[in-house]
Amino acid sequence: MNLDSGLGGTSSAFSQTGFKRGIEALLEEIVELYLSDDIPWVIGYSGGKDSTAALQLVWHALEKIGPNRCGKPVFVISTDTLVENPIVSLWVSKSLDKMSAEAKRKGLPLTAHRLVPSIENTFWVNLIGRGYPAPRPKFRWCTERLKIMPSTQFISSVVREHGEAILVLGTRKAESAARARVMERFERKRVRDHLSPNGDLPNSYVYSPLENWSNDDVWLFLMQVPNPWGYRNKDLLTMYQGASDGGECPLVVDTSTPSCGDSRFGCWVCTLVEKDKSMHAMIQNDAEKEWMLPLLELRNELDPPKTESGDRPLRDFRRMSGGVQLFRDRPIPGPYKQSAREAWLRKVLTAQQHIRKNGPEEVRDIDLITHEELEKIRQIWVVEKHEIEDRLPDLYEETTGKEYTGTLLDDDLAMGSEEVGLLRELCRDDDLRFELVRELISIERRHKSMLRRAGLFKAFEKAFLRSFYEDEDDALARARHRRDALEDALQRVLERTAPEIRDSSTPFGTVESD
Repeated sequence: MNLDSGLGGTSSAFSQTGFKRGIEALLEEIVELYLSDDIPWVIGYSGGKDSTAALQLVWHALEKIGPNRCGKPVFVISTDTLVENPIVSLWVSKSLDKMSAEAKRKGLPLTAHRLVPSIENTFWVNLIGRGYPAPRPKFRWCTERLKIMPSTQFISSVVREHGEAILVLGTRKAESAARARVMERFERKRVRDHLSPNGDLPNSYVYSPLENWSNDDVWLFLMQVPNPWGYRNKDLLTMYQGASDGGECPLVVDTSTPSCGDSRFGCWVCTLVEKDKSMHAMIQNDAEKEWMLPLLELRNELDPPKTESGDRPLRDFRRMSGGVQLFRDRPIPGPYKQSAREAWLRKVLTAQQHIRKNGPEEVRDIDLITHEELEKIRQIWVVEKHEIEDRLPDLYEETTGKEYTGTLLDDDLAMGSEEVGLLRELCRDDDLRFELVRELISIERRHKSMLRRAGLFKAFEKAFLRSFYEDEDDALARARHRRDALEDALQRVLERTAPEIRDSSTPFGTVESD
């Protein structure tokens, strides 16, 4: 990195004015924009260099205005997906605490908020609980749940209370050609100076104070201007130097934001990129970070093999609904099987145990998977998936050596291991028959205490439709038969209607009125 290159070349935002005058002019712009209305500001903060620089600029502008004239709130929001790089997550968490305390001490109207996904939307609840396969480009289920929803819900709440909101982001055109095109497109739609409309959040606008800055401009600013809430920007530089050239993960408010799993500030479980270059570089460049190795290994295991079968052996041949769908004469694989989900849970708990034992002091109480997530996963397994053997407590105790302290399940929901073993023996290890009988027992036990057993027979029917097949080959043959029958029926309809269409004087697709 060349900190001086930002002043010499045309790529620098300060090439015409110089660094000091350029920063002063930008601060005046922020002050004027802040004082021009009563619309509250929401600043997206990831802990990375760009969001730190944007927040520092706003902070210094607020100090310039003075506590007595700062009449509207400034909310700093940071989205924690609960699967963030542990080092970065710790950095951001401590930073939020410090900035809240310092803003209060200085009388600034700035508050910091750590946003997390709701329990039903977390990564492990969906992957281990529901069995969603690890995210991939054509099934990017994680972004909406982990990032977009928490931030948009917060911004929407601000809009509901105040009518409008201005979203301050550290996005820059120099990040990529795609980013520049998006920013320039919204620039053309500006209704006020410096404010672009937010296409996904009504009554909100985007302000990007760094939009014309280069990468070197950002670092020049951070190295020359001290961090106002008491964090050392040189430590931030050290974090970047310890990893690859990846950038940071910005506040995500729409699906147009690319995956940032290989960036310095992304999710450690991200399988939307070819390789987690950042974590690999951190471990390789610093022997003291070898405690993170189990995370990298687990992430690589989650990434499906680049083969024809991929992760099919781990996944059910049926879709989540229980049906069988074909693509090029092969079944589209569904959720992870019970055995795979249990294996993923063991791996996460094992990695958690390793970090707590071998990591530095500040991560000794880390939760790679929270107790609330374990409870939700357990509920999904027993109630939604009818896995009444209630395996999670045993898996937890076998892996961690500690007693599971979760909620006691009702006797109508769970079944003892001895009974489950006998049931499997009676089904002669036929998995489909075992699943069917187990689900029927689960449904009946849950309905027996109801005054009105509404939905019982519908639930029975759904269970039979899921597991009536002899085996996977039988299910595949039936799916092909249905597909062929449908194609034949469509062909016959076309053959009957084609002459009428040709002979009709009425153009196809129009309707004659009386």
